[in-house]
Amino acid sequence: MNGAAQEGCLFCRIARGEIPVARIHEDDDVIAFLDIRPIREGHLLIVPKAHYDYFEDIPAGIAGRIMSLAQRFAGVAKRTYNVARVGFMFTGVHIAHAHAHVVPMVEDTDITSRRYIVEEAVTFRDPDVMSPDRLEKVAAKLKTALAET
Repeated sequence: MNGAAQEGCLFCRIARGEIPVARIHEDDDVIAFLDIRPIREGHLLIVPKAHYDYFEDIPAGIAGRIMSLAQRFAGVAKRTYNVARVGFMFTGVHIAHAHAHVVPMVEDTDITSRRYIVEEAVTFRDPDVMSPDRLEKVAAKLKTALAET
């Protein structure tokens, strides 16, 4: 679906304000909030408010706004978390609503590909859910830092 809200889509429901999140930024086209299962503290999701199954379906103007916000946040994340790199990727694997992840990278393996892993048997687990109180504290810190850029 290109642009039309999906009734049961988690990110469409968040964009409509039906589900509370630790918002960092919101405008007419996108919403940015903390991932509740962060790879690292400060792991941000940037989601177009309109529903697009695939990132290549996002209109160029909105995709550009996502990239611009991600670049601003990367600078904030580098200063806030004292990291040299911030990872950025568009996905839609677990939720079929294209979205971007912006992740302060503490270790080179924070964002990687299976192709780099030597071991045949690799196990994964979901990161822990961050408590609502901790999410709000992190969101407040990052919103303040973002406003200063």
